[in-house]
Amino acid sequence: MAKLTAFLAGLIFGLGLLLAGMANPAKVLAFLDLAGHWDPSLALVMAGAIAVAAIPLNVAGKRKRSLLGANMQLPVKRELDARLMGGSLLFGIGWGIAGICPGPAVAILLSGHWKIIIFGVAMLAGMGLFSVIERSRIEVPKGSV
Repeated sequence: MAKLTAFLAGLIFGLGLLLAGMANPAKVLAFLDLAGHWDPSLALVMAGAIAVAAIPLNVAGKRKRSLLGANMQLPVKRELDARLMGGSLLFGIGWGIAGICPGPAVAILLSGHWKIIIFGVAMLAGMGLFSVIERSRIEVPKGSV
């Protein structure tokens, strides 16, 4: 049941991205072009998504278990740190260069367009690099260097 629910949630999310235009790099780049021909429509999509997600996230934060019985695993860290800021900066730079965010990239990967495939490979390489760095951070005790 959990896998079916995850599949349906991903399907709805992907369809929403496609319908909203988030999978169209030209539309995303027009949204990011504040000094040129700015297209604010994606700001409305994001605001709508935040509004829709706010209620279930609020409810989830008060629960110990999900509706399917799994333990809730919500982020508990609230402070900004260099890792969060650096990751956000890298994410934004990549988004601005490619006009593609990871969610829409997965949704449009099957188009077979070479730019999307390169983006997908680069995204997987970045995820792999992050895993290697995280593993090395965990294995080296602080203060031992």
